[in-house]
Amino acid sequence: MDLVPGWAAGWFRLGEYYEVVGEVDAAAEAWDKAVVADPRDPLGAGLRRDLLRGVPVAESMPPAFVELLFDQYAPRFERSLVGKLNYRGPELLLSALKAQDFTRARHALDLGCGTGLMGELLRPHCDRLDGYDISSGMLAEAEAKGVYDGLEKRDIGEMAAILPRYDLILAADVFIYLGALERVIGWCAGALAPGGYLAFTIELGEAPVHLRESRRFAHSQSYVTGLLAEAGFAGVALTACVLRQDRGQDVAALLVTARATARVLDREGDGETEALV
Repeated sequence: MDLVPGWAAGWFRLGEYYEVVGEVDAAAEAWDKAVVADPRDPLGAGLRRDLLRGVPVAESMPPAFVELLFDQYAPRFERSLVGKLNYRGPELLLSALKAQDFTRARHALDLGCGTGLMGELLRPHCDRLDGYDISSGMLAEAEAKGVYDGLEKRDIGEMAAILPRYDLILAADVFIYLGALERVIGWCAGALAPGGYLAFTIELGEAPVHLRESRRFAHSQSYVTGLLAEAGFAGVALTACVLRQDRGQDVAALLVTARATARVLDREGDGETEALV
Protein backbone atom coordinates (compact mmCIF):
# COMPACT_ATOMS: atom_id res chain seq x y z
CA MET A 1 0.00 0.00 0.00
CA ASP A 2 2.99 2.31 0.35
CA LEU A 3 3.48 1.83 -3.40
CA VAL A 4 -0.20 2.41 -4.30
CA PRO A 5 -1.67 4.67 -1.57
CA GLY A 6 -4.65 5.65 -3.74
CA TRP A 7 -5.87 2.08 -4.26
CA ALA A 8 -9.23 1.98 -2.44
CA ALA A 9 -9.78 -1.77 -2.94
CA GLY A 10 -6.35 -2.46 -1.45
CA TRP A 11 -7.13 -0.46 1.70
CA PHE A 12 -10.49 -2.21 1.96
CA ARG A 13 -8.91 -5.67 1.81
CA LEU A 14 -6.16 -4.65 4.25
CA GLY A 15 -8.88 -3.56 6.67
CA GLU A 16 -10.48 -6.99 6.38
CA TYR A 17 -7.14 -8.66 7.16
CA TYR A 18 -6.63 -6.46 10.22
CA GLU A 19 -10.16 -7.21 11.44
CA VAL A 20 -9.58 -10.97 11.18
CA VAL A 21 -6.52 -10.79 13.46
CA GLY A 22 -8.23 -8.46 15.94
CA GLU A 23 -6.38 -5.24 15.04
CA VAL A 24 -9.49 -3.09 15.34
CA ASP A 25 -7.85 0.35 15.24
CA ALA A 26 -5.69 -0.60 12.26
CA ALA A 27 -8.73 -1.98 10.42
CA ALA A 28 -10.70 1.22 11.00
CA GLU A 29 -7.75 3.30 9.82
CA ALA A 30 -7.41 1.22 6.65
CA TRP A 31 -11.12 1.66 5.88
CA ASP A 32 -10.78 5.40 6.50
CA LYS A 33 -8.06 5.46 3.85
CA ALA A 34 -10.25 3.47 1.46
CA VAL A 35 -12.93 6.16 1.73
CA VAL A 36 -10.37 8.93 1.21
CA ALA A 37 -9.02 7.11 -1.86
CA ASP A 38 -12.51 6.81 -3.38
CA PRO A 39 -15.15 8.99 -1.65
CA ARG A 40 -17.91 7.25 -3.62
CA ASP A 41 -17.09 4.22 -1.45
CA PRO A 42 -18.48 1.50 -3.74
CA LEU A 43 -17.10 -1.22 -1.44
CA GLY A 44 -18.83 0.10 1.68
CA ALA A 45 -15.63 0.69 3.67
CA GLY A 46 -17.28 3.46 5.68
CA LEU A 47 -20.05 1.12 6.77
CA ARG A 48 -17.54 -1.54 7.86
CA ARG A 49 -15.59 1.10 9.79
CA ASP A 50 -18.70 2.41 11.54
CA LEU A 51 -19.85 -1.06 12.53
CA LEU A 52 -16.41 -1.91 13.85
CA ARG A 53 -16.26 1.21 16.00
CA GLY A 54 -19.73 0.54 17.38
CA VAL A 55 -20.76 4.16 17.00
CA PRO A 56 -22.11 4.45 13.45
CA VAL A 57 -21.85 7.91 11.96
CA ALA A 58 -23.30 7.14 8.52
CA GLU A 59 -26.96 8.11 8.04
CA SER A 60 -27.17 6.45 4.66
CA MET A 61 -25.38 3.95 2.48
CA PRO A 62 -23.09 5.24 -0.28
CA PRO A 63 -25.12 5.10 -3.50
CA ALA A 64 -22.13 3.61 -5.34
CA PHE A 65 -22.00 0.76 -2.80
CA VAL A 66 -25.71 -0.03 -3.19
CA GLU A 67 -25.45 0.15 -6.97
CA LEU A 68 -22.44 -2.19 -7.16
CA LEU A 69 -23.98 -4.57 -4.61
CA PHE A 70 -27.18 -5.03 -6.57
CA ASP A 71 -25.56 -5.01 -10.00
CA GLN A 72 -23.58 -8.04 -8.83
CA TYR A 73 -26.57 -9.57 -7.05
CA ALA A 74 -29.15 -9.14 -9.84
CA PRO A 75 -28.74 -12.49 -11.68
CA ARG A 76 -29.28 -14.52 -8.49
CA PHE A 77 -31.38 -12.05 -6.50
CA GLU A 78 -34.74 -13.80 -6.61
CA ARG A 79 -33.26 -17.26 -6.15
CA SER A 80 -31.43 -16.11 -3.02
CA LEU A 81 -34.05 -13.82 -1.51
CA VAL A 82 -37.17 -15.86 -2.13
CA GLY A 83 -35.78 -19.37 -2.37
CA LYS A 84 -33.29 -19.24 0.51
CA LEU A 85 -34.43 -16.41 2.80
CA ASN A 86 -38.22 -16.91 2.52
CA TYR A 87 -38.80 -13.28 1.55
CA ARG A 88 -42.50 -12.35 1.50
CA GLY A 89 -42.46 -8.56 1.40
CA PRO A 90 -44.52 -7.93 -1.79
CA GLU A 91 -47.30 -10.33 -0.80
CA LEU A 92 -47.54 -8.87 2.70
CA LEU A 93 -47.51 -5.28 1.44
CA LEU A 94 -50.32 -5.90 -1.03
CA SER A 95 -52.39 -7.57 1.70
CA ALA A 96 -51.77 -4.62 4.03
CA LEU A 97 -52.95 -2.20 1.32
CA LYS A 98 -56.12 -4.17 0.67
CA ALA A 99 -56.84 -4.09 4.41
CA GLN A 100 -56.82 -0.28 4.13
CA ASP A 101 -59.47 -0.30 1.38
CA PHE A 102 -57.06 -0.05 -1.53
CA THR A 103 -58.59 -1.46 -4.69
CA ARG A 104 -56.87 -0.02 -7.76
CA ALA A 105 -54.38 2.71 -8.71
CA ARG A 106 -54.41 4.83 -11.82
CA HIS A 107 -50.66 5.53 -11.59
CA ALA A 108 -48.38 3.56 -9.27
CA LEU A 109 -44.65 3.83 -8.54
CA ASP A 110 -42.49 0.96 -7.34
CA LEU A 111 -39.57 2.65 -5.53
CA GLY A 112 -36.47 0.48 -5.57
CA CYS A 113 -38.25 -1.95 -7.87
CA GLY A 114 -35.33 -4.38 -8.07
CA THR A 115 -36.08 -7.33 -10.34
CA GLY A 116 -39.82 -6.63 -10.29
CA LEU A 117 -41.10 -8.91 -7.53
CA MET A 118 -43.47 -6.20 -6.32
CA GLY A 119 -44.39 -5.19 -9.84
CA GLU A 120 -45.53 -8.67 -10.80
CA LEU A 121 -48.09 -8.68 -8.00
CA LEU A 122 -49.12 -5.07 -8.44
CA ARG A 123 -49.60 -5.08 -12.22
CA PRO A 124 -53.23 -6.33 -12.13
CA HIS A 125 -54.13 -3.57 -9.66
CA CYS A 126 -52.97 -0.46 -11.54
CA ASP A 127 -53.45 1.20 -14.91
CA ARG A 128 -49.86 2.48 -15.19
CA LEU A 129 -46.87 1.17 -13.27
CA ASP A 130 -43.46 2.85 -13.11
CA GLY A 131 -40.30 1.59 -11.41
CA TYR A 132 -37.17 3.34 -10.11
CA ASP A 133 -33.97 1.61 -9.08
CA ILE A 134 -30.31 2.57 -8.68
CA SER A 135 -29.03 -0.68 -10.22
CA SER A 136 -28.85 -1.14 -13.97
CA GLY A 137 -28.59 -4.88 -13.45
CA MET A 138 -31.82 -4.96 -11.45
CA LEU A 139 -33.61 -2.78 -14.00
CA ALA A 140 -32.59 -5.17 -16.80
CA GLU A 141 -34.14 -8.09 -14.87
CA ALA A 142 -37.31 -6.05 -14.23
CA GLU A 143 -37.61 -4.99 -17.87
CA ALA A 144 -37.43 -8.60 -19.01
CA LYS A 145 -40.65 -9.33 -17.09
CA GLY A 146 -42.62 -6.83 -19.13
CA VAL A 147 -44.82 -5.64 -16.26
CA TYR A 148 -43.68 -1.99 -16.05
CA ASP A 149 -44.82 0.85 -18.28
CA GLY A 150 -41.71 2.86 -17.42
CA LEU A 151 -38.39 2.08 -15.74
CA GLU A 152 -35.77 4.65 -14.72
CA LYS A 153 -32.35 4.50 -13.10
CA ARG A 154 -32.67 6.74 -10.04
CA ASP A 155 -30.99 7.22 -6.67
CA ILE A 156 -34.16 7.37 -4.58
CA GLY A 157 -32.33 9.02 -1.71
CA GLU A 158 -31.56 12.09 -3.86
CA MET A 159 -34.64 12.77 -5.95
CA ALA A 160 -35.84 16.28 -6.78
CA ALA A 161 -39.37 17.31 -5.85
CA ILE A 162 -42.09 16.76 -8.44
CA LEU A 163 -45.73 17.77 -8.80
CA PRO A 164 -48.26 15.24 -7.43
CA ARG A 165 -48.76 12.49 -9.98
CA TYR A 166 -49.05 9.11 -8.24
CA ASP A 167 -51.92 7.65 -6.28
CA LEU A 168 -49.80 4.76 -5.00
CA ILE A 169 -46.11 4.60 -4.04
CA LEU A 170 -44.58 1.39 -2.71
CA ALA A 171 -41.13 0.62 -1.35
CA ALA A 172 -40.72 -3.07 -0.56
CA ASP A 173 -37.56 -3.79 1.45
CA VAL A 174 -35.94 -0.58 0.19
CA PHE A 175 -35.70 1.87 3.10
CA ILE A 176 -33.37 -0.54 4.91
CA TYR A 177 -30.66 0.70 2.51
CA LEU A 178 -31.33 4.41 3.03
CA GLY A 179 -30.86 5.04 6.75
CA ALA A 180 -32.32 8.49 7.46
CA LEU A 181 -35.76 8.64 5.85
CA GLU A 182 -36.67 12.33 6.16
CA ARG A 183 -35.89 13.17 2.56
CA VAL A 184 -37.55 10.19 0.89
CA ILE A 185 -40.71 10.42 3.03
CA GLY A 186 -40.94 14.12 2.19
CA TRP A 187 -40.50 13.33 -1.51
CA CYS A 188 -43.29 10.75 -1.37
CA ALA A 189 -45.60 13.25 0.35
CA GLY A 190 -45.05 15.72 -2.49
CA ALA A 191 -45.34 13.12 -5.27
CA LEU A 192 -48.67 11.64 -4.12
CA ALA A 193 -52.03 12.98 -5.19
CA PRO A 194 -54.47 13.79 -2.36
CA GLY A 195 -55.78 10.57 -0.90
CA GLY A 196 -52.95 8.56 -2.46
CA TYR A 197 -51.40 5.60 -0.66
CA LEU A 198 -47.84 5.14 0.56
CA ALA A 199 -46.81 1.63 1.57
CA PHE A 200 -43.38 0.39 2.62
CA THR A 201 -41.51 -2.00 4.87
CA ILE A 202 -38.81 -1.43 7.47
CA GLU A 203 -36.73 -3.69 9.66
CA LEU A 204 -37.72 -2.96 13.24
CA GLY A 205 -35.20 -1.60 15.74
CA GLU A 206 -35.16 0.32 19.01
CA ALA A 207 -33.04 3.30 17.91
CA PRO A 208 -34.53 5.76 15.38
CA VAL A 209 -31.90 4.75 12.78
CA HIS A 210 -29.52 1.88 13.46
CA LEU A 211 -26.95 0.27 11.17
CA ARG A 212 -26.92 -3.49 11.73
CA GLU A 213 -24.15 -6.01 11.22
CA SER A 214 -25.98 -7.09 8.07
CA ARG A 215 -25.17 -3.60 6.71
CA ARG A 216 -28.87 -2.83 6.56
CA PHE A 217 -30.59 -0.12 8.56
CA ALA A 218 -33.28 -0.75 11.15
CA HIS A 219 -35.76 1.95 12.20
CA SER A 220 -37.94 2.41 15.24
CA GLN A 221 -41.71 2.58 15.08
CA SER A 222 -41.81 6.00 16.76
CA TYR A 223 -39.27 7.42 14.27
CA VAL A 224 -41.35 6.30 11.28
CA THR A 225 -44.71 7.45 12.65
CA GLY A 226 -43.20 10.79 13.60
CA LEU A 227 -41.89 11.35 10.07
CA LEU A 228 -45.23 10.43 8.52
CA ALA A 229 -47.07 12.83 10.81
CA GLU A 230 -44.64 15.66 10.01
CA ALA A 231 -45.08 15.00 6.29
CA GLY A 232 -48.86 15.30 6.61
CA PHE A 233 -49.87 11.67 6.19
CA ALA A 234 -53.03 10.32 7.79
CA GLY A 235 -54.56 6.91 8.34
CA VAL A 236 -51.22 5.39 9.28
CA ALA A 237 -51.42 1.63 9.87
CA LEU A 238 -48.59 -0.52 11.21
CA THR A 239 -48.45 -4.30 11.08
CA ALA A 240 -45.70 -6.35 12.70
CA CYS A 241 -44.42 -9.12 10.47
CA VAL A 242 -41.47 -11.28 9.45
CA LEU A 243 -40.27 -10.37 5.96
CA ARG A 244 -37.34 -12.75 5.64
CA GLN A 245 -34.77 -14.76 7.50
CA ASP A 246 -31.15 -13.81 8.07
CA ARG A 247 -28.64 -16.46 9.12
CA GLY A 248 -31.50 -18.73 10.08
CA GLN A 249 -33.25 -16.14 12.26
CA ASP A 250 -36.52 -14.31 11.59
CA VAL A 251 -36.08 -10.59 10.89
CA ALA A 252 -38.67 -8.53 12.77
CA ALA A 253 -40.21 -5.91 10.50
CA LEU A 254 -43.13 -3.53 10.05
CA LEU A 255 -45.55 -3.11 7.19
CA VAL A 256 -46.47 0.58 6.99
CA THR A 257 -49.36 2.09 5.05
CA ALA A 258 -50.50 5.72 5.06
CA ARG A 259 -52.58 8.13 2.99
CA ALA A 260 -51.72 11.57 1.69
CA THR A 261 -54.09 14.25 2.92
CA ALA A 262 -55.67 16.89 0.70
CA ARG A 263 -53.51 19.94 0.08
CA VAL A 264 -54.97 23.32 0.87
CA LEU A 265 -53.77 26.11 -1.40
CA ASP A 266 -53.14 29.31 0.53
CA ARG A 267 -53.25 32.37 -1.73
CA GLU A 268 -52.11 35.79 -0.57
CA GLY A 269 -52.72 39.18 -2.16
CA ASP A 270 -53.43 39.12 -5.87
CA GLY A 271 -52.38 35.51 -6.29
CA GLU A 272 -48.74 36.14 -7.13
CA THR A 273 -47.70 34.29 -3.98
CA GLU A 274 -48.91 30.73 -3.57
CA ALA A 275 -47.91 28.21 -0.95
CA LEU A 276 -48.98 24.73 -0.02
CA VAL A 277 -49.81 24.44 3.66
